[in-house]
Amino acid sequence: MKHKMVLIISILAAIALSACAAGPQQENATIRLPVGYIPNIQFAPLYVAIENGYYADEGLQVEMDYNMETDSVALLGAGELEFAIVSGEQVLLGRGQGLPVVYVMAWYHDYPVGVTALKSANINQPQDLAGKRVGIPGLYGASYIGFKALLNAGGMQDEDVSLDAIGFTQVEALVNNIVDAVVIYVSNEPVKLEHEGFAVTTLAVSDYTALVANGLVTSEQVIKDNPDRVRAMVRATLKGIQFASDNPEQALTISEKYVDNLAALTPDEKEVQRQVLAASIPLWQSSVLGYSDPQAWENMQDLLLQMKLLSGPQDLNSAFSNAFLP
Repeated sequence: MKHKMVLIISILAAIALSACAAGPQQENATIRLPVGYIPNIQFAPLYVAIENGYYADEGLQVEMDYNMETDSVALLGAGELEFAIVSGEQVLLGRGQGLPVVYVMAWYHDYPVGVTALKSANINQPQDLAGKRVGIPGLYGASYIGFKALLNAGGMQDEDVSLDAIGFTQVEALVNNIVDAVVIYVSNEPVKLEHEGFAVTTLAVSDYTALVANGLVTSEQVIKDNPDRVRAMVRATLKGIQFASDNPEQALTISEKYVDNLAALTPDEKEVQRQVLAASIPLWQSSVLGYSDPQAWENMQDLLLQMKLLSGPQDLNSAFSNAFLP
């Protein structure tokens, strides 16, 4: 009887340990993850994390949502979302409006915005933009923030250039001489222009200053109520970034399931997407994957204060955290 009791206790202990080890898998939480743009190869790490089961291994079912990121910040602050992919300036602007959002993992180490011009325009430094016609998607968001940072680097103001909102028609506007330069994502439009045979010069914001780019954002309430879920999201997302960085060809193939018409592209068109992915990977890399640079947050806040988009300094220690990195 004694041996039987020992056996029963051992079995119960094993079941308890198994339950603890399998806790995240049993949670099976559904996460709607807004990313702020249309389905695109730039989201390959997220597609990888879904398809390779990194989120599922953490007990999470992640569904991509392609809403605008300003909506995401408001929904996070209102408790209607748990997570979103958001850029650093949106976090500070949201907190300036009283929204308790927190940046918990950097995806892009380098701010991905820049200005591109045809090489014949001789725009080789920010000062060379003086008096030029510059096309920009709009006077908002990461593109505008990044452009202002470049103007600052050249000691200029908005009035020193002719700035036109052109939507997402940068390539067409530039090659048709509608503008002299365009504000772009450095891993996107310059790659497409060069593939089409145009020699271009690109001024990357990250060559002049460190700013906070896209990352994983949650809310103070989620951190308080479910810190383990935050860690799980960070872990799985970082695994996706690492896999896509190490295996870009496999990441491209996985993305075909999520990006409309990617699989149907001609070999030449697919090569452009391959190059866009290859140009994106260096922007994600840092000595500690996912690490949020405090100086970049200082720089971002200073820029927003200068632009009068923030009425006063925010508590940066509350705006971001590196505590959830593996």
